[in-house]
Amino acid sequence: MRNTTLVHLEWDGKYLMLHRVKKERDENRDKWVGIGGKFEPGESPEDCALREVREETGLVMKSWAYRGIVTFVSDEWGTEYMHLFHSGDFEGELRDCDEGVLEWVDKNELLALPIWEGDRIFLRLLDSDRPFFSLKLRYQGEKLLEAVLDGKTVPLSF
Repeated sequence: MRNTTLVHLEWDGKYLMLHRVKKERDENRDKWVGIGGKFEPGESPEDCALREVREETGLVMKSWAYRGIVTFVSDEWGTEYMHLFHSGDFEGELRDCDEGVLEWVDKNELLALPIWEGDRIFLRLLDSDRPFFSLKLRYQGEKLLEAVLDGKTVPLSF
């Protein structure tokens, strides 16, 4: 079981997204994802989020909101608890990332990019300012089979 963070940095109606194109063996290969990664020993979700944002972007979050937890269940990649954060309060200078290409993407155009099907659900939850949520996403390969939000099954086109 892996614990990871995913941070959506927002500025001027855009999210900073990472196009994962630099690693061959990457469960997110060719997809657009937020900023984040695996916990290191002894880290809290906030510690991991702060470190990953700094390492991948060169930016430092000054404040943030812990928005939810997403449980990914995959027949290929196992189970992952992803701690979801949002921040519009950060500083520093954006730099290149060795895991992919960073780009500010208009929130209205994001859903048209190659992203995980379940990401569409939690991106809508982020934009609705919904309070802390628990979302379970079950995949077979890249196909989303089930989505459960706060214990209730939701349509896959939520």
